[in-house]
Amino acid sequence: MCGIIGILGGHEVSVQLVEALRRLEYRGYDSAGVATIDADGKLDRRRAVGKLVNLSDKLVHEPLRGHTGIGHTRWATHGAATEENAHPHRSGPVAVVHNGIIENFRELREELIARGIHPQSQTDTETVALLTGYHMEQGMGPVEAARATLARLHGAFALAFLFEGEQDLILAARKGSPLAIGHGDQEMYLGSDAVALASFTDRITYLEDGDHAVLSRAGVQIYDREGHQVGRRQSRIDVGATAIDKGGYRHFMAKEIAQQPSVIADVLNHYVKGDRIVLPDALDFRSVDRLSLVGCGTAHYAGHVAKYWFETLAGLPCDIDVASEFRYREPPLSQQSWFIAVSQSGETADTLAALHYARDHVSQTIGLVNVGTSAIARDADIALPTLAGIEVSVASSKAFTCQLTVLAILALKAAHDRGRMDDAGLAGHLAELRAVPGLLQQTLDLSDHCRALSEWLSQAQDVLYLGRGALFPVALEGALKLKELSYIHAEGYASGELKHGPIALIDRDVPVVVLAPYDHLFEKTISNMQEVMARHGQILLLSDHEGIAAAGEGAHAALTMPVGGGVFRPILYAIPMQYLAYHTAVAKGTDVDQPRNLAKSVTVE
Repeated sequence: MCGIIGILGGHEVSVQLVEALRRLEYRGYDSAGVATIDADGKLDRRRAVGKLVNLSDKLVHEPLRGHTGIGHTRWATHGAATEENAHPHRSGPVAVVHNGIIENFRELREELIARGIHPQSQTDTETVALLTGYHMEQGMGPVEAARATLARLHGAFALAFLFEGEQDLILAARKGSPLAIGHGDQEMYLGSDAVALASFTDRITYLEDGDHAVLSRAGVQIYDREGHQVGRRQSRIDVGATAIDKGGYRHFMAKEIAQQPSVIADVLNHYVKGDRIVLPDALDFRSVDRLSLVGCGTAHYAGHVAKYWFETLAGLPCDIDVASEFRYREPPLSQQSWFIAVSQSGETADTLAALHYARDHVSQTIGLVNVGTSAIARDADIALPTLAGIEVSVASSKAFTCQLTVLAILALKAAHDRGRMDDAGLAGHLAELRAVPGLLQQTLDLSDHCRALSEWLSQAQDVLYLGRGALFPVALEGALKLKELSYIHAEGYASGELKHGPIALIDRDVPVVVLAPYDHLFEKTISNMQEVMARHGQILLLSDHEGIAAAGEGAHAALTMPVGGGVFRPILYAIPMQYLAYHTAVAKGTDVDQPRNLAKSVTVE
């Protein structure tokens, strides 16, 4: 959530700042702004509500000059999305942009008001600017004033400070929220992530938690939480891997759904060699007595599917938790247990906090992440990349199925290590898994069928999703996707729970999406479907040819899934869940890639 960019350059930066912010649109935002320092040292800013085009329009009519600047896309937390609440915030000679939450801002604000310094916005961020400006009024220099402010802040933040009269200075600080430094030739950059910086440089330094950095065109000085100057490793990024374009698709989400056969093939090529699974040596499941799987949103549902795999295939008990609940209920953990954190960004605040709690209570922590340089990847004992590539659309698609694929491989490794599966059994299941990319390619053909159903679904006020076994979490994910993209209320349920409450909602205006592959649970799921139809509920059935034939007539519509996948069918059934949500959102005219109120990376609680 929110995006930060800073540039110490050799050219006019206002246009560069806006273009860099455009690369961060995928993080979600509802206002934007930039501040620059011109050749005379004058600090000025422009802000606008809504999309970046509004800020661009303002800059055409009210241009900003200067080779030094900071920019920000804001996702509203404290205070509504208004120009007064948009970043950068300014107090006298200092401007500030911020990602995160300053938890003690009210206390600081009261102190400032008592000194006659009155805020002009509702935000926590303005307090940072006001406090820094106050310190400068007391005679402190820019760096000293920023450090004095940082010492007073509680919470999670990524901050960038710009100072009037200082054309060769940006100060940055990180606590909890990610921040990266980009190195150029007599130019320096600052960004929320590598995506923001990729158009400027491929040389990146990631700040560690508690660091602050003093940037000039000559380079950067980094200081740790104790104030000691430290060195941080500079790494190269693959600029091509950070490319952001729609590739001819109408939306990023459509492109990312279509990429799934390819990226899952990449996952399999990375982790599977013939009939052998290739993982770090430390991932030996023979002495593990329990797993704790933690994630948020879609990542949580991926873990929920994996719970079925670990317990069914490997006989390994597995707890699944929402990250925000895990950390606060302080669960008892065993030194023979492992903790697995699942996160697309690797920066999800609640998941990261859960990891920090778990690492003192378990024998090993594992980070399942799509960003190998993220905080979870760095802080976990072992980081396993999900290899989805950049996912721009806020609603996850390919990241979800890549998470499922890596978790499936881990479950097979656990089953083999623990003697629950012999070499032949492992080879058979790996063959099923290797067939998944081809089956996914067939499943993509359902797009047109889902589009045809979208007008029907778009008229609904409520939609129910039903599934059994490992398809129950896929039903949860399908409901989440529809909510995220189309703003239609939807709920996922285990099919057996239908008679324990949800059946009261059924009438002829409620579509019910039923996930029912022709397997050992098929008859039970179809019985639940018949109960819905008896109450005039409108069924959309997802099954293979044999299942649809066995279900008989009465469904409003059916989507025919390919045969195959074995226990890994949840990966296949995720595709129509995504397409149904996508096409329904298009039919309703909502913002598919950036749904209202949502952010791609939730880096604050």
